[in-house]
Amino acid sequence: MIVTTTDTVPGKEIHEILGVVEGNAVKTRGRGKDRRAMGRSMKGGDMPYYAELMEASRQQAMAEMLQQAKELRADAVLCVRYQSAAVMGGAAEVLAYGTAVRLR
Repeated sequence: MIVTTTDTVPGKEIHEILGVVEGNAVKTRGRGKDRRAMGRSMKGGDMPYYAELMEASRQQAMAEMLQQAKELRADAVLCVRYQSAAVMGGAAEVLAYGTAVRLR
């Protein structure tokens, strides 16, 4: 399946727009790792635990979006975007969304 942030696929024609597909992931921080990360934030520098948490969230959201597209028998998902938000203290949501299409 083709997944792209563009609204077209070079050399292909959109035959049918199937609709918006989306996937989301909500992950929480672990208390022990959160304390270490807070200590690191006071010193400055990278926070690898949070980066790993967000990467896992993006991957899960993308997988769910692609599953929806497969269920629609899409050939591609165009205009893919990510959005993230804090949903409560210590929890963040990542949403992946795009337009599922069939190509010619």
